[in-house]
Amino acid sequence: MSKRTVIIGATPNPEKYAWIAADFLQSAGHPFIPLGISKGEVLGHEIVDLSGKPAISDVDTVTLYIGPHRQPEYYQYILSLKPRRIIFNPGTENLEFQQLARQAGIEPVVACTLVMLRTGQY
Repeated sequence: MSKRTVIIGATPNPEKYAWIAADFLQSAGHPFIPLGISKGEVLGHEIVDLSGKPAISDVDTVTLYIGPHRQPEYYQYILSLKPRRIIFNPGTENLEFQQLARQAGIEPVVACTLVMLRTGQY
């Protein structure tokens, strides 16, 4: 079953974990929408400007690649996407945001998207 995933912090740099996650998602058959502040594309998908807080529907998962210090301005936007879960990748852990997600009925997952995909836990 494919899980539509929004990548917050997407980058056109193939050496960054957010790009690698997009590659893994695509290989596993999960559609993704890259959101970020960088211009460019990820595997043929244009990076959508995160600051515009675009409307996106049918989101299963949000995977975070922005640090806790940059997350507060996007809390309400990310929660408004109504994902089933938010994955807090290493370095993005944020107890305040995890609590807000729980209160909104969204499962916070502190894990690595790459490991979850590699091990079939995605």
